[in-house]
Amino acid sequence: MWIALTILAAFMQSWRNAFQSELSQQVKVSGVTLARFIWAGPIAAVYLISLYQLQPSAIPTFSYPFYLFVIGASLMQILATGLMVKLFQLKNFAVGAGLAKSEALVAAILGVLFFGTSLSLLGWLGVIIGAVAVMLLSTQKGVKRLSLNTIVLGISSGIAFAFTSLWVREASLLLIVDSAVSAPIPFTHRAAWVLLSVIGLQTIILVTYLAMKDRLTLLALWQRPRLTILISVCSCIASIGWFSAMSLQAVPYVKTLGQIEVFFTMLISVFWLKQKIKVNEVLGLVLIAVAAILVMWT
Repeated sequence: MWIALTILAAFMQSWRNAFQSELSQQVKVSGVTLARFIWAGPIAAVYLISLYQLQPSAIPTFSYPFYLFVIGASLMQILATGLMVKLFQLKNFAVGAGLAKSEALVAAILGVLFFGTSLSLLGWLGVIIGAVAVMLLSTQKGVKRLSLNTIVLGISSGIAFAFTSLWVREASLLLIVDSAVSAPIPFTHRAAWVLLSVIGLQTIILVTYLAMKDRLTLLALWQRPRLTILISVCSCIASIGWFSAMSLQAVPYVKTLGQIEVFFTMLISVFWLKQKIKVNEVLGLVLIAVAAILVMWT
């Protein structure tokens, strides 16, 4: 189940990134970031209600640590998305998305250090290969000439996304059993509660900020309903897949398998966005996929 959910999430995230890349040429970074969340909240609410209609379950008890994880994940995902949009503006779509996928490597390292995840020798080999791939994707004119700005933005985005994923999983695990009635809560319901909480908070934060500081950006989104809605819909479906998969499986495994997204990204970049991919960029994307396979093999 978690493998199917991860593949769905990766596919939808590829399209979300493509639409964000297009919108980033017309709207500021803050606006493109908001487009990811602004219509996703209502969709997440409908999804949660539908789950309870199909499979009645207990309403979870929300603890103080749950809210801390939700707040942390919300802020980190806003930061990560903003950094990724900046990547799209610096280089082409495929490379920007590939650099952001350093999230999987960072999540593996942080998971081992702080969240009790264990990796085998083969798993660590995958991490090293993935690091090499990120370096290849960061080259402007060959391996010997690296763009420091691109590397910093890519790794920073990956770190922020990694913390988002790890905290989302921790929030979901806190909802496994409703302490009031000692009833287990299905993973789909737990993931949906976390998703709605995170998206709701993110939307409130960004809309409030832009309403106070930059109303022209809100107007720009309103004038581009097609792209804004497409980004929100793809983002919400992808998040349902990610959050549900991470409720079932450890983040490093979900995110390393999720690097199959790079192949969807390459196809979208070439056939839809009509962008060219260099040989070293293809090699970097392939190495990221190899890293994912090695980690999953364990």
